[in-house]
Amino acid sequence: MKITRIVEQEKQKGRYSIFVEGKYAFSLSETALLRSGLHAGQELDADELKGWKQQSADDKLYSAALRYAALRPRSRWEVEQYLKRKDAPPALTGQILNKLSSIGLLDDAAFAAAWVADRRLLRPTSKRKLQQELRAKHVSDETIGQALYSEGADERTALRELIAKKRALPKYQADPLKFMQYLARQGFHYDDIKNALGADDE
Repeated sequence: MKITRIVEQEKQKGRYSIFVEGKYAFSLSETALLRSGLHAGQELDADELKGWKQQSADDKLYSAALRYAALRPRSRWEVEQYLKRKDAPPALTGQILNKLSSIGLLDDAAFAAAWVADRRLLRPTSKRKLQQELRAKHVSDETIGQALYSEGADERTALRELIAKKRALPKYQADPLKFMQYLARQGFHYDDIKNALGADDE
């Protein structure tokens, strides 16, 4: 069986369709194609064709995981769960995760640091809440501790910023107790909440 044509796909730039005996057989990313050495006119036997089709399927999963991880910072666990939903075999999942880690797209320490910085900037919250959120992403406690320590945010400063941002809302102005309950749900300690609210009222 002969490879009769190799052509870049219109809908997925950087991915190439390989035709065997005039019919579409499989596709590869540009990187995988260059590494493969495949070319028009090359002969493939049945076993080789079967092997390339499997490599094509594996390559598609890697490309999908690459796009998923590149959209925004993600924990290793998040990408692992994504690949499970795609029915990737465990061995292939491990290979893909390691490959993404090697190119710097998967790094739980960097992910945790970015998560803490973004949450502090966009929506001030407590360290306890941040710990809960990162644990839900299966980031280790050690990595979480490092992110919170290196970020160095003052818990009370975050609380004051949140109070300044939320207390003007009508629902909280009308019900101070509801406001305190909201702040407690964000993980702040009751004494800190009471002191911060009292200081603001002085």
